[in-house]
Amino acid sequence: MATTDKASPRDRLLDAAAQLFYRDGVSIGVEALCRSAGVSKRSMYQLFESKDEMLAASLERRRAWYEAQLTPPDTGSATPRERILHVFRRLEQASAAPDYRGCPYLAVLVELKDTEHPASAVAREVKDHLESDFRTQAERGGARDPRLLARQLMLVFDGASARAGARIESLADGLATGTVTALMDAAGMK
Repeated sequence: MATTDKASPRDRLLDAAAQLFYRDGVSIGVEALCRSAGVSKRSMYQLFESKDEMLAASLERRRAWYEAQLTPPDTGSATPRERILHVFRRLEQASAAPDYRGCPYLAVLVELKDTEHPASAVAREVKDHLESDFRTQAERGGARDPRLLARQLMLVFDGASARAGARIESLADGLATGTVTALMDAAGMK
């Protein structure tokens, strides 16, 4: 994500935070963030109470974009099965990018380990929203136990994301969509 001189200092900080936290992890220092954004530390602390608050704001800012990537373009005609498979196709596509590091929201939860951290709260909301979407689609598709299927789909999503982000596993061969198809079939989903 390139920052521009026309963007406000707040936007430049949030852009730099999104890029650096994703690439290097949440332990990145304030100085590196400010340097990357072209903003002084003083200005940063005028805009945000802390680095923690900036991380949470950066995650919240990207949330709509992230969730839009997982939503089929034609939501009206997509079946529940197609909607779920779309999420995993997008994961497989994203994981092929050379700069892919896994799900940014899962990474924050794993790195922080602090459930009270403001960024953890944002990340949990995003992950809960995805699980809720899976459960809704499982219900609409007639799964015998929609809650269980949604939990299983989250395990596949997060596990595939983490393994692909660590470059342990390639998803290029449809491993995630194949696994999800087997789960939906076993759950009796149409």
